[in-house]
Amino acid sequence: MATVRLEPEIRATQRVPRAVAVAWCLLILNTLGSTGAQTVIPIPRSVIQLVTMGALVTAFVLALVVNLGLRIRPSAYLTLLTLLLVVSILASLDLQSGLGALFRCFRLSVFIATLWLLTRWWDGRMQFVRYHIKGYGIVLLSVAIGLVVSPGNAMPEIYGGRLSGAIWPLTPPQIAQYAAVISGLALLLWLGKRADRRSVLFIVIPAVALLMLTHTRTATLGLIIGLLVALLSLGLTSARARKVFAWFALVAGFSAVALGSLLQAWFLRGQSEDNFSTLTGRAKVWDALLSAPRSVGENLFGVGLGDKSYDGLPIDNSWLAVFHEQGLVGCALVAAFLLVLVAIAVLRPPSLERACAIFLIVYCISASYTEAGLGDASPYLLHLAVAGSLLARGETTR
Repeated sequence: MATVRLEPEIRATQRVPRAVAVAWCLLILNTLGSTGAQTVIPIPRSVIQLVTMGALVTAFVLALVVNLGLRIRPSAYLTLLTLLLVVSILASLDLQSGLGALFRCFRLSVFIATLWLLTRWWDGRMQFVRYHIKGYGIVLLSVAIGLVVSPGNAMPEIYGGRLSGAIWPLTPPQIAQYAAVISGLALLLWLGKRADRRSVLFIVIPAVALLMLTHTRTATLGLIIGLLVALLSLGLTSARARKVFAWFALVAGFSAVALGSLLQAWFLRGQSEDNFSTLTGRAKVWDALLSAPRSVGENLFGVGLGDKSYDGLPIDNSWLAVFHEQGLVGCALVAAFLLVLVAIAVLRPPSLERACAIFLIVYCISASYTEAGLGDASPYLLHLAVAGSLLARGETTR
């Protein structure tokens, strides 16, 4: 992906150690997961898990080496996330979800500890946005290479011909999420004159093309809603934002009228009415989970960290996944850190940094209905960490 060139006043962020950027990219690698379609070169799942866990441990070591003084910034988001970790450990101790629950708690512990160490450089500027775009840009580049090298593996029948990862096993919703997030951030950087048009187009056009090939509704709607809210947050102070918002609404309206049938076909993905009405079967899993008998302890604290599935089927809803694994207390903590981020964003004066944070927060909230991830180490927690870094105040720590 192209390097986003920033304006001179932002280049002060170059004082951040290079190891911080490397640690962030390793956190991204850790959250890629180990499931997906068949890759061009078959990779045993155990090897993938070893690589992703090794990336997390390496990220923690790097963050610790560059922050031996353990200088951290206060963060309500990470404080509440740490409390969620405590709940997860308490719920996992009785091993209802097996020994894997304790391993997942260990992983989440290292993940959160690494984020705490990196808060030293959470100063309200754009460096972590750039790391995010570059890191996920590399992931999407691997997806594009896989599509060129092996179209059959990249668009397998198991996913109905939707784009998946043929180099690294990635599912269509994962690819769509990464494409939507970096597209939205890049467009906002261009809007704020922090990146030139050529660099942004070099990022956005391929990313949106990959997003369309995944046929993923959640990420597409999340991108649209997130950008609309971010543009509205800038509308009172930026004439350029108002102009872009007007064009955005005009193009959307024209597309809905002129391309209505094509958009409907893309949106439905050839599904039956019953399949679409149950959100590709998700609603049936949700009903079964909610109707299952649970003890008072399980209602409050859940059954411990698992693989975000119920009765062998993916839950695909962050709130129900958290309720199942961390109980009502976990749901309250997730709601609390989202509300805290929203409140801080609302209280900040209009700026490009605030708009980027709002985009990420709104995207995560909108995606939480049909995607799991807010209660465990995941890209969603990284998106929110970037939002937290943008909403922080203070000078760059030397």
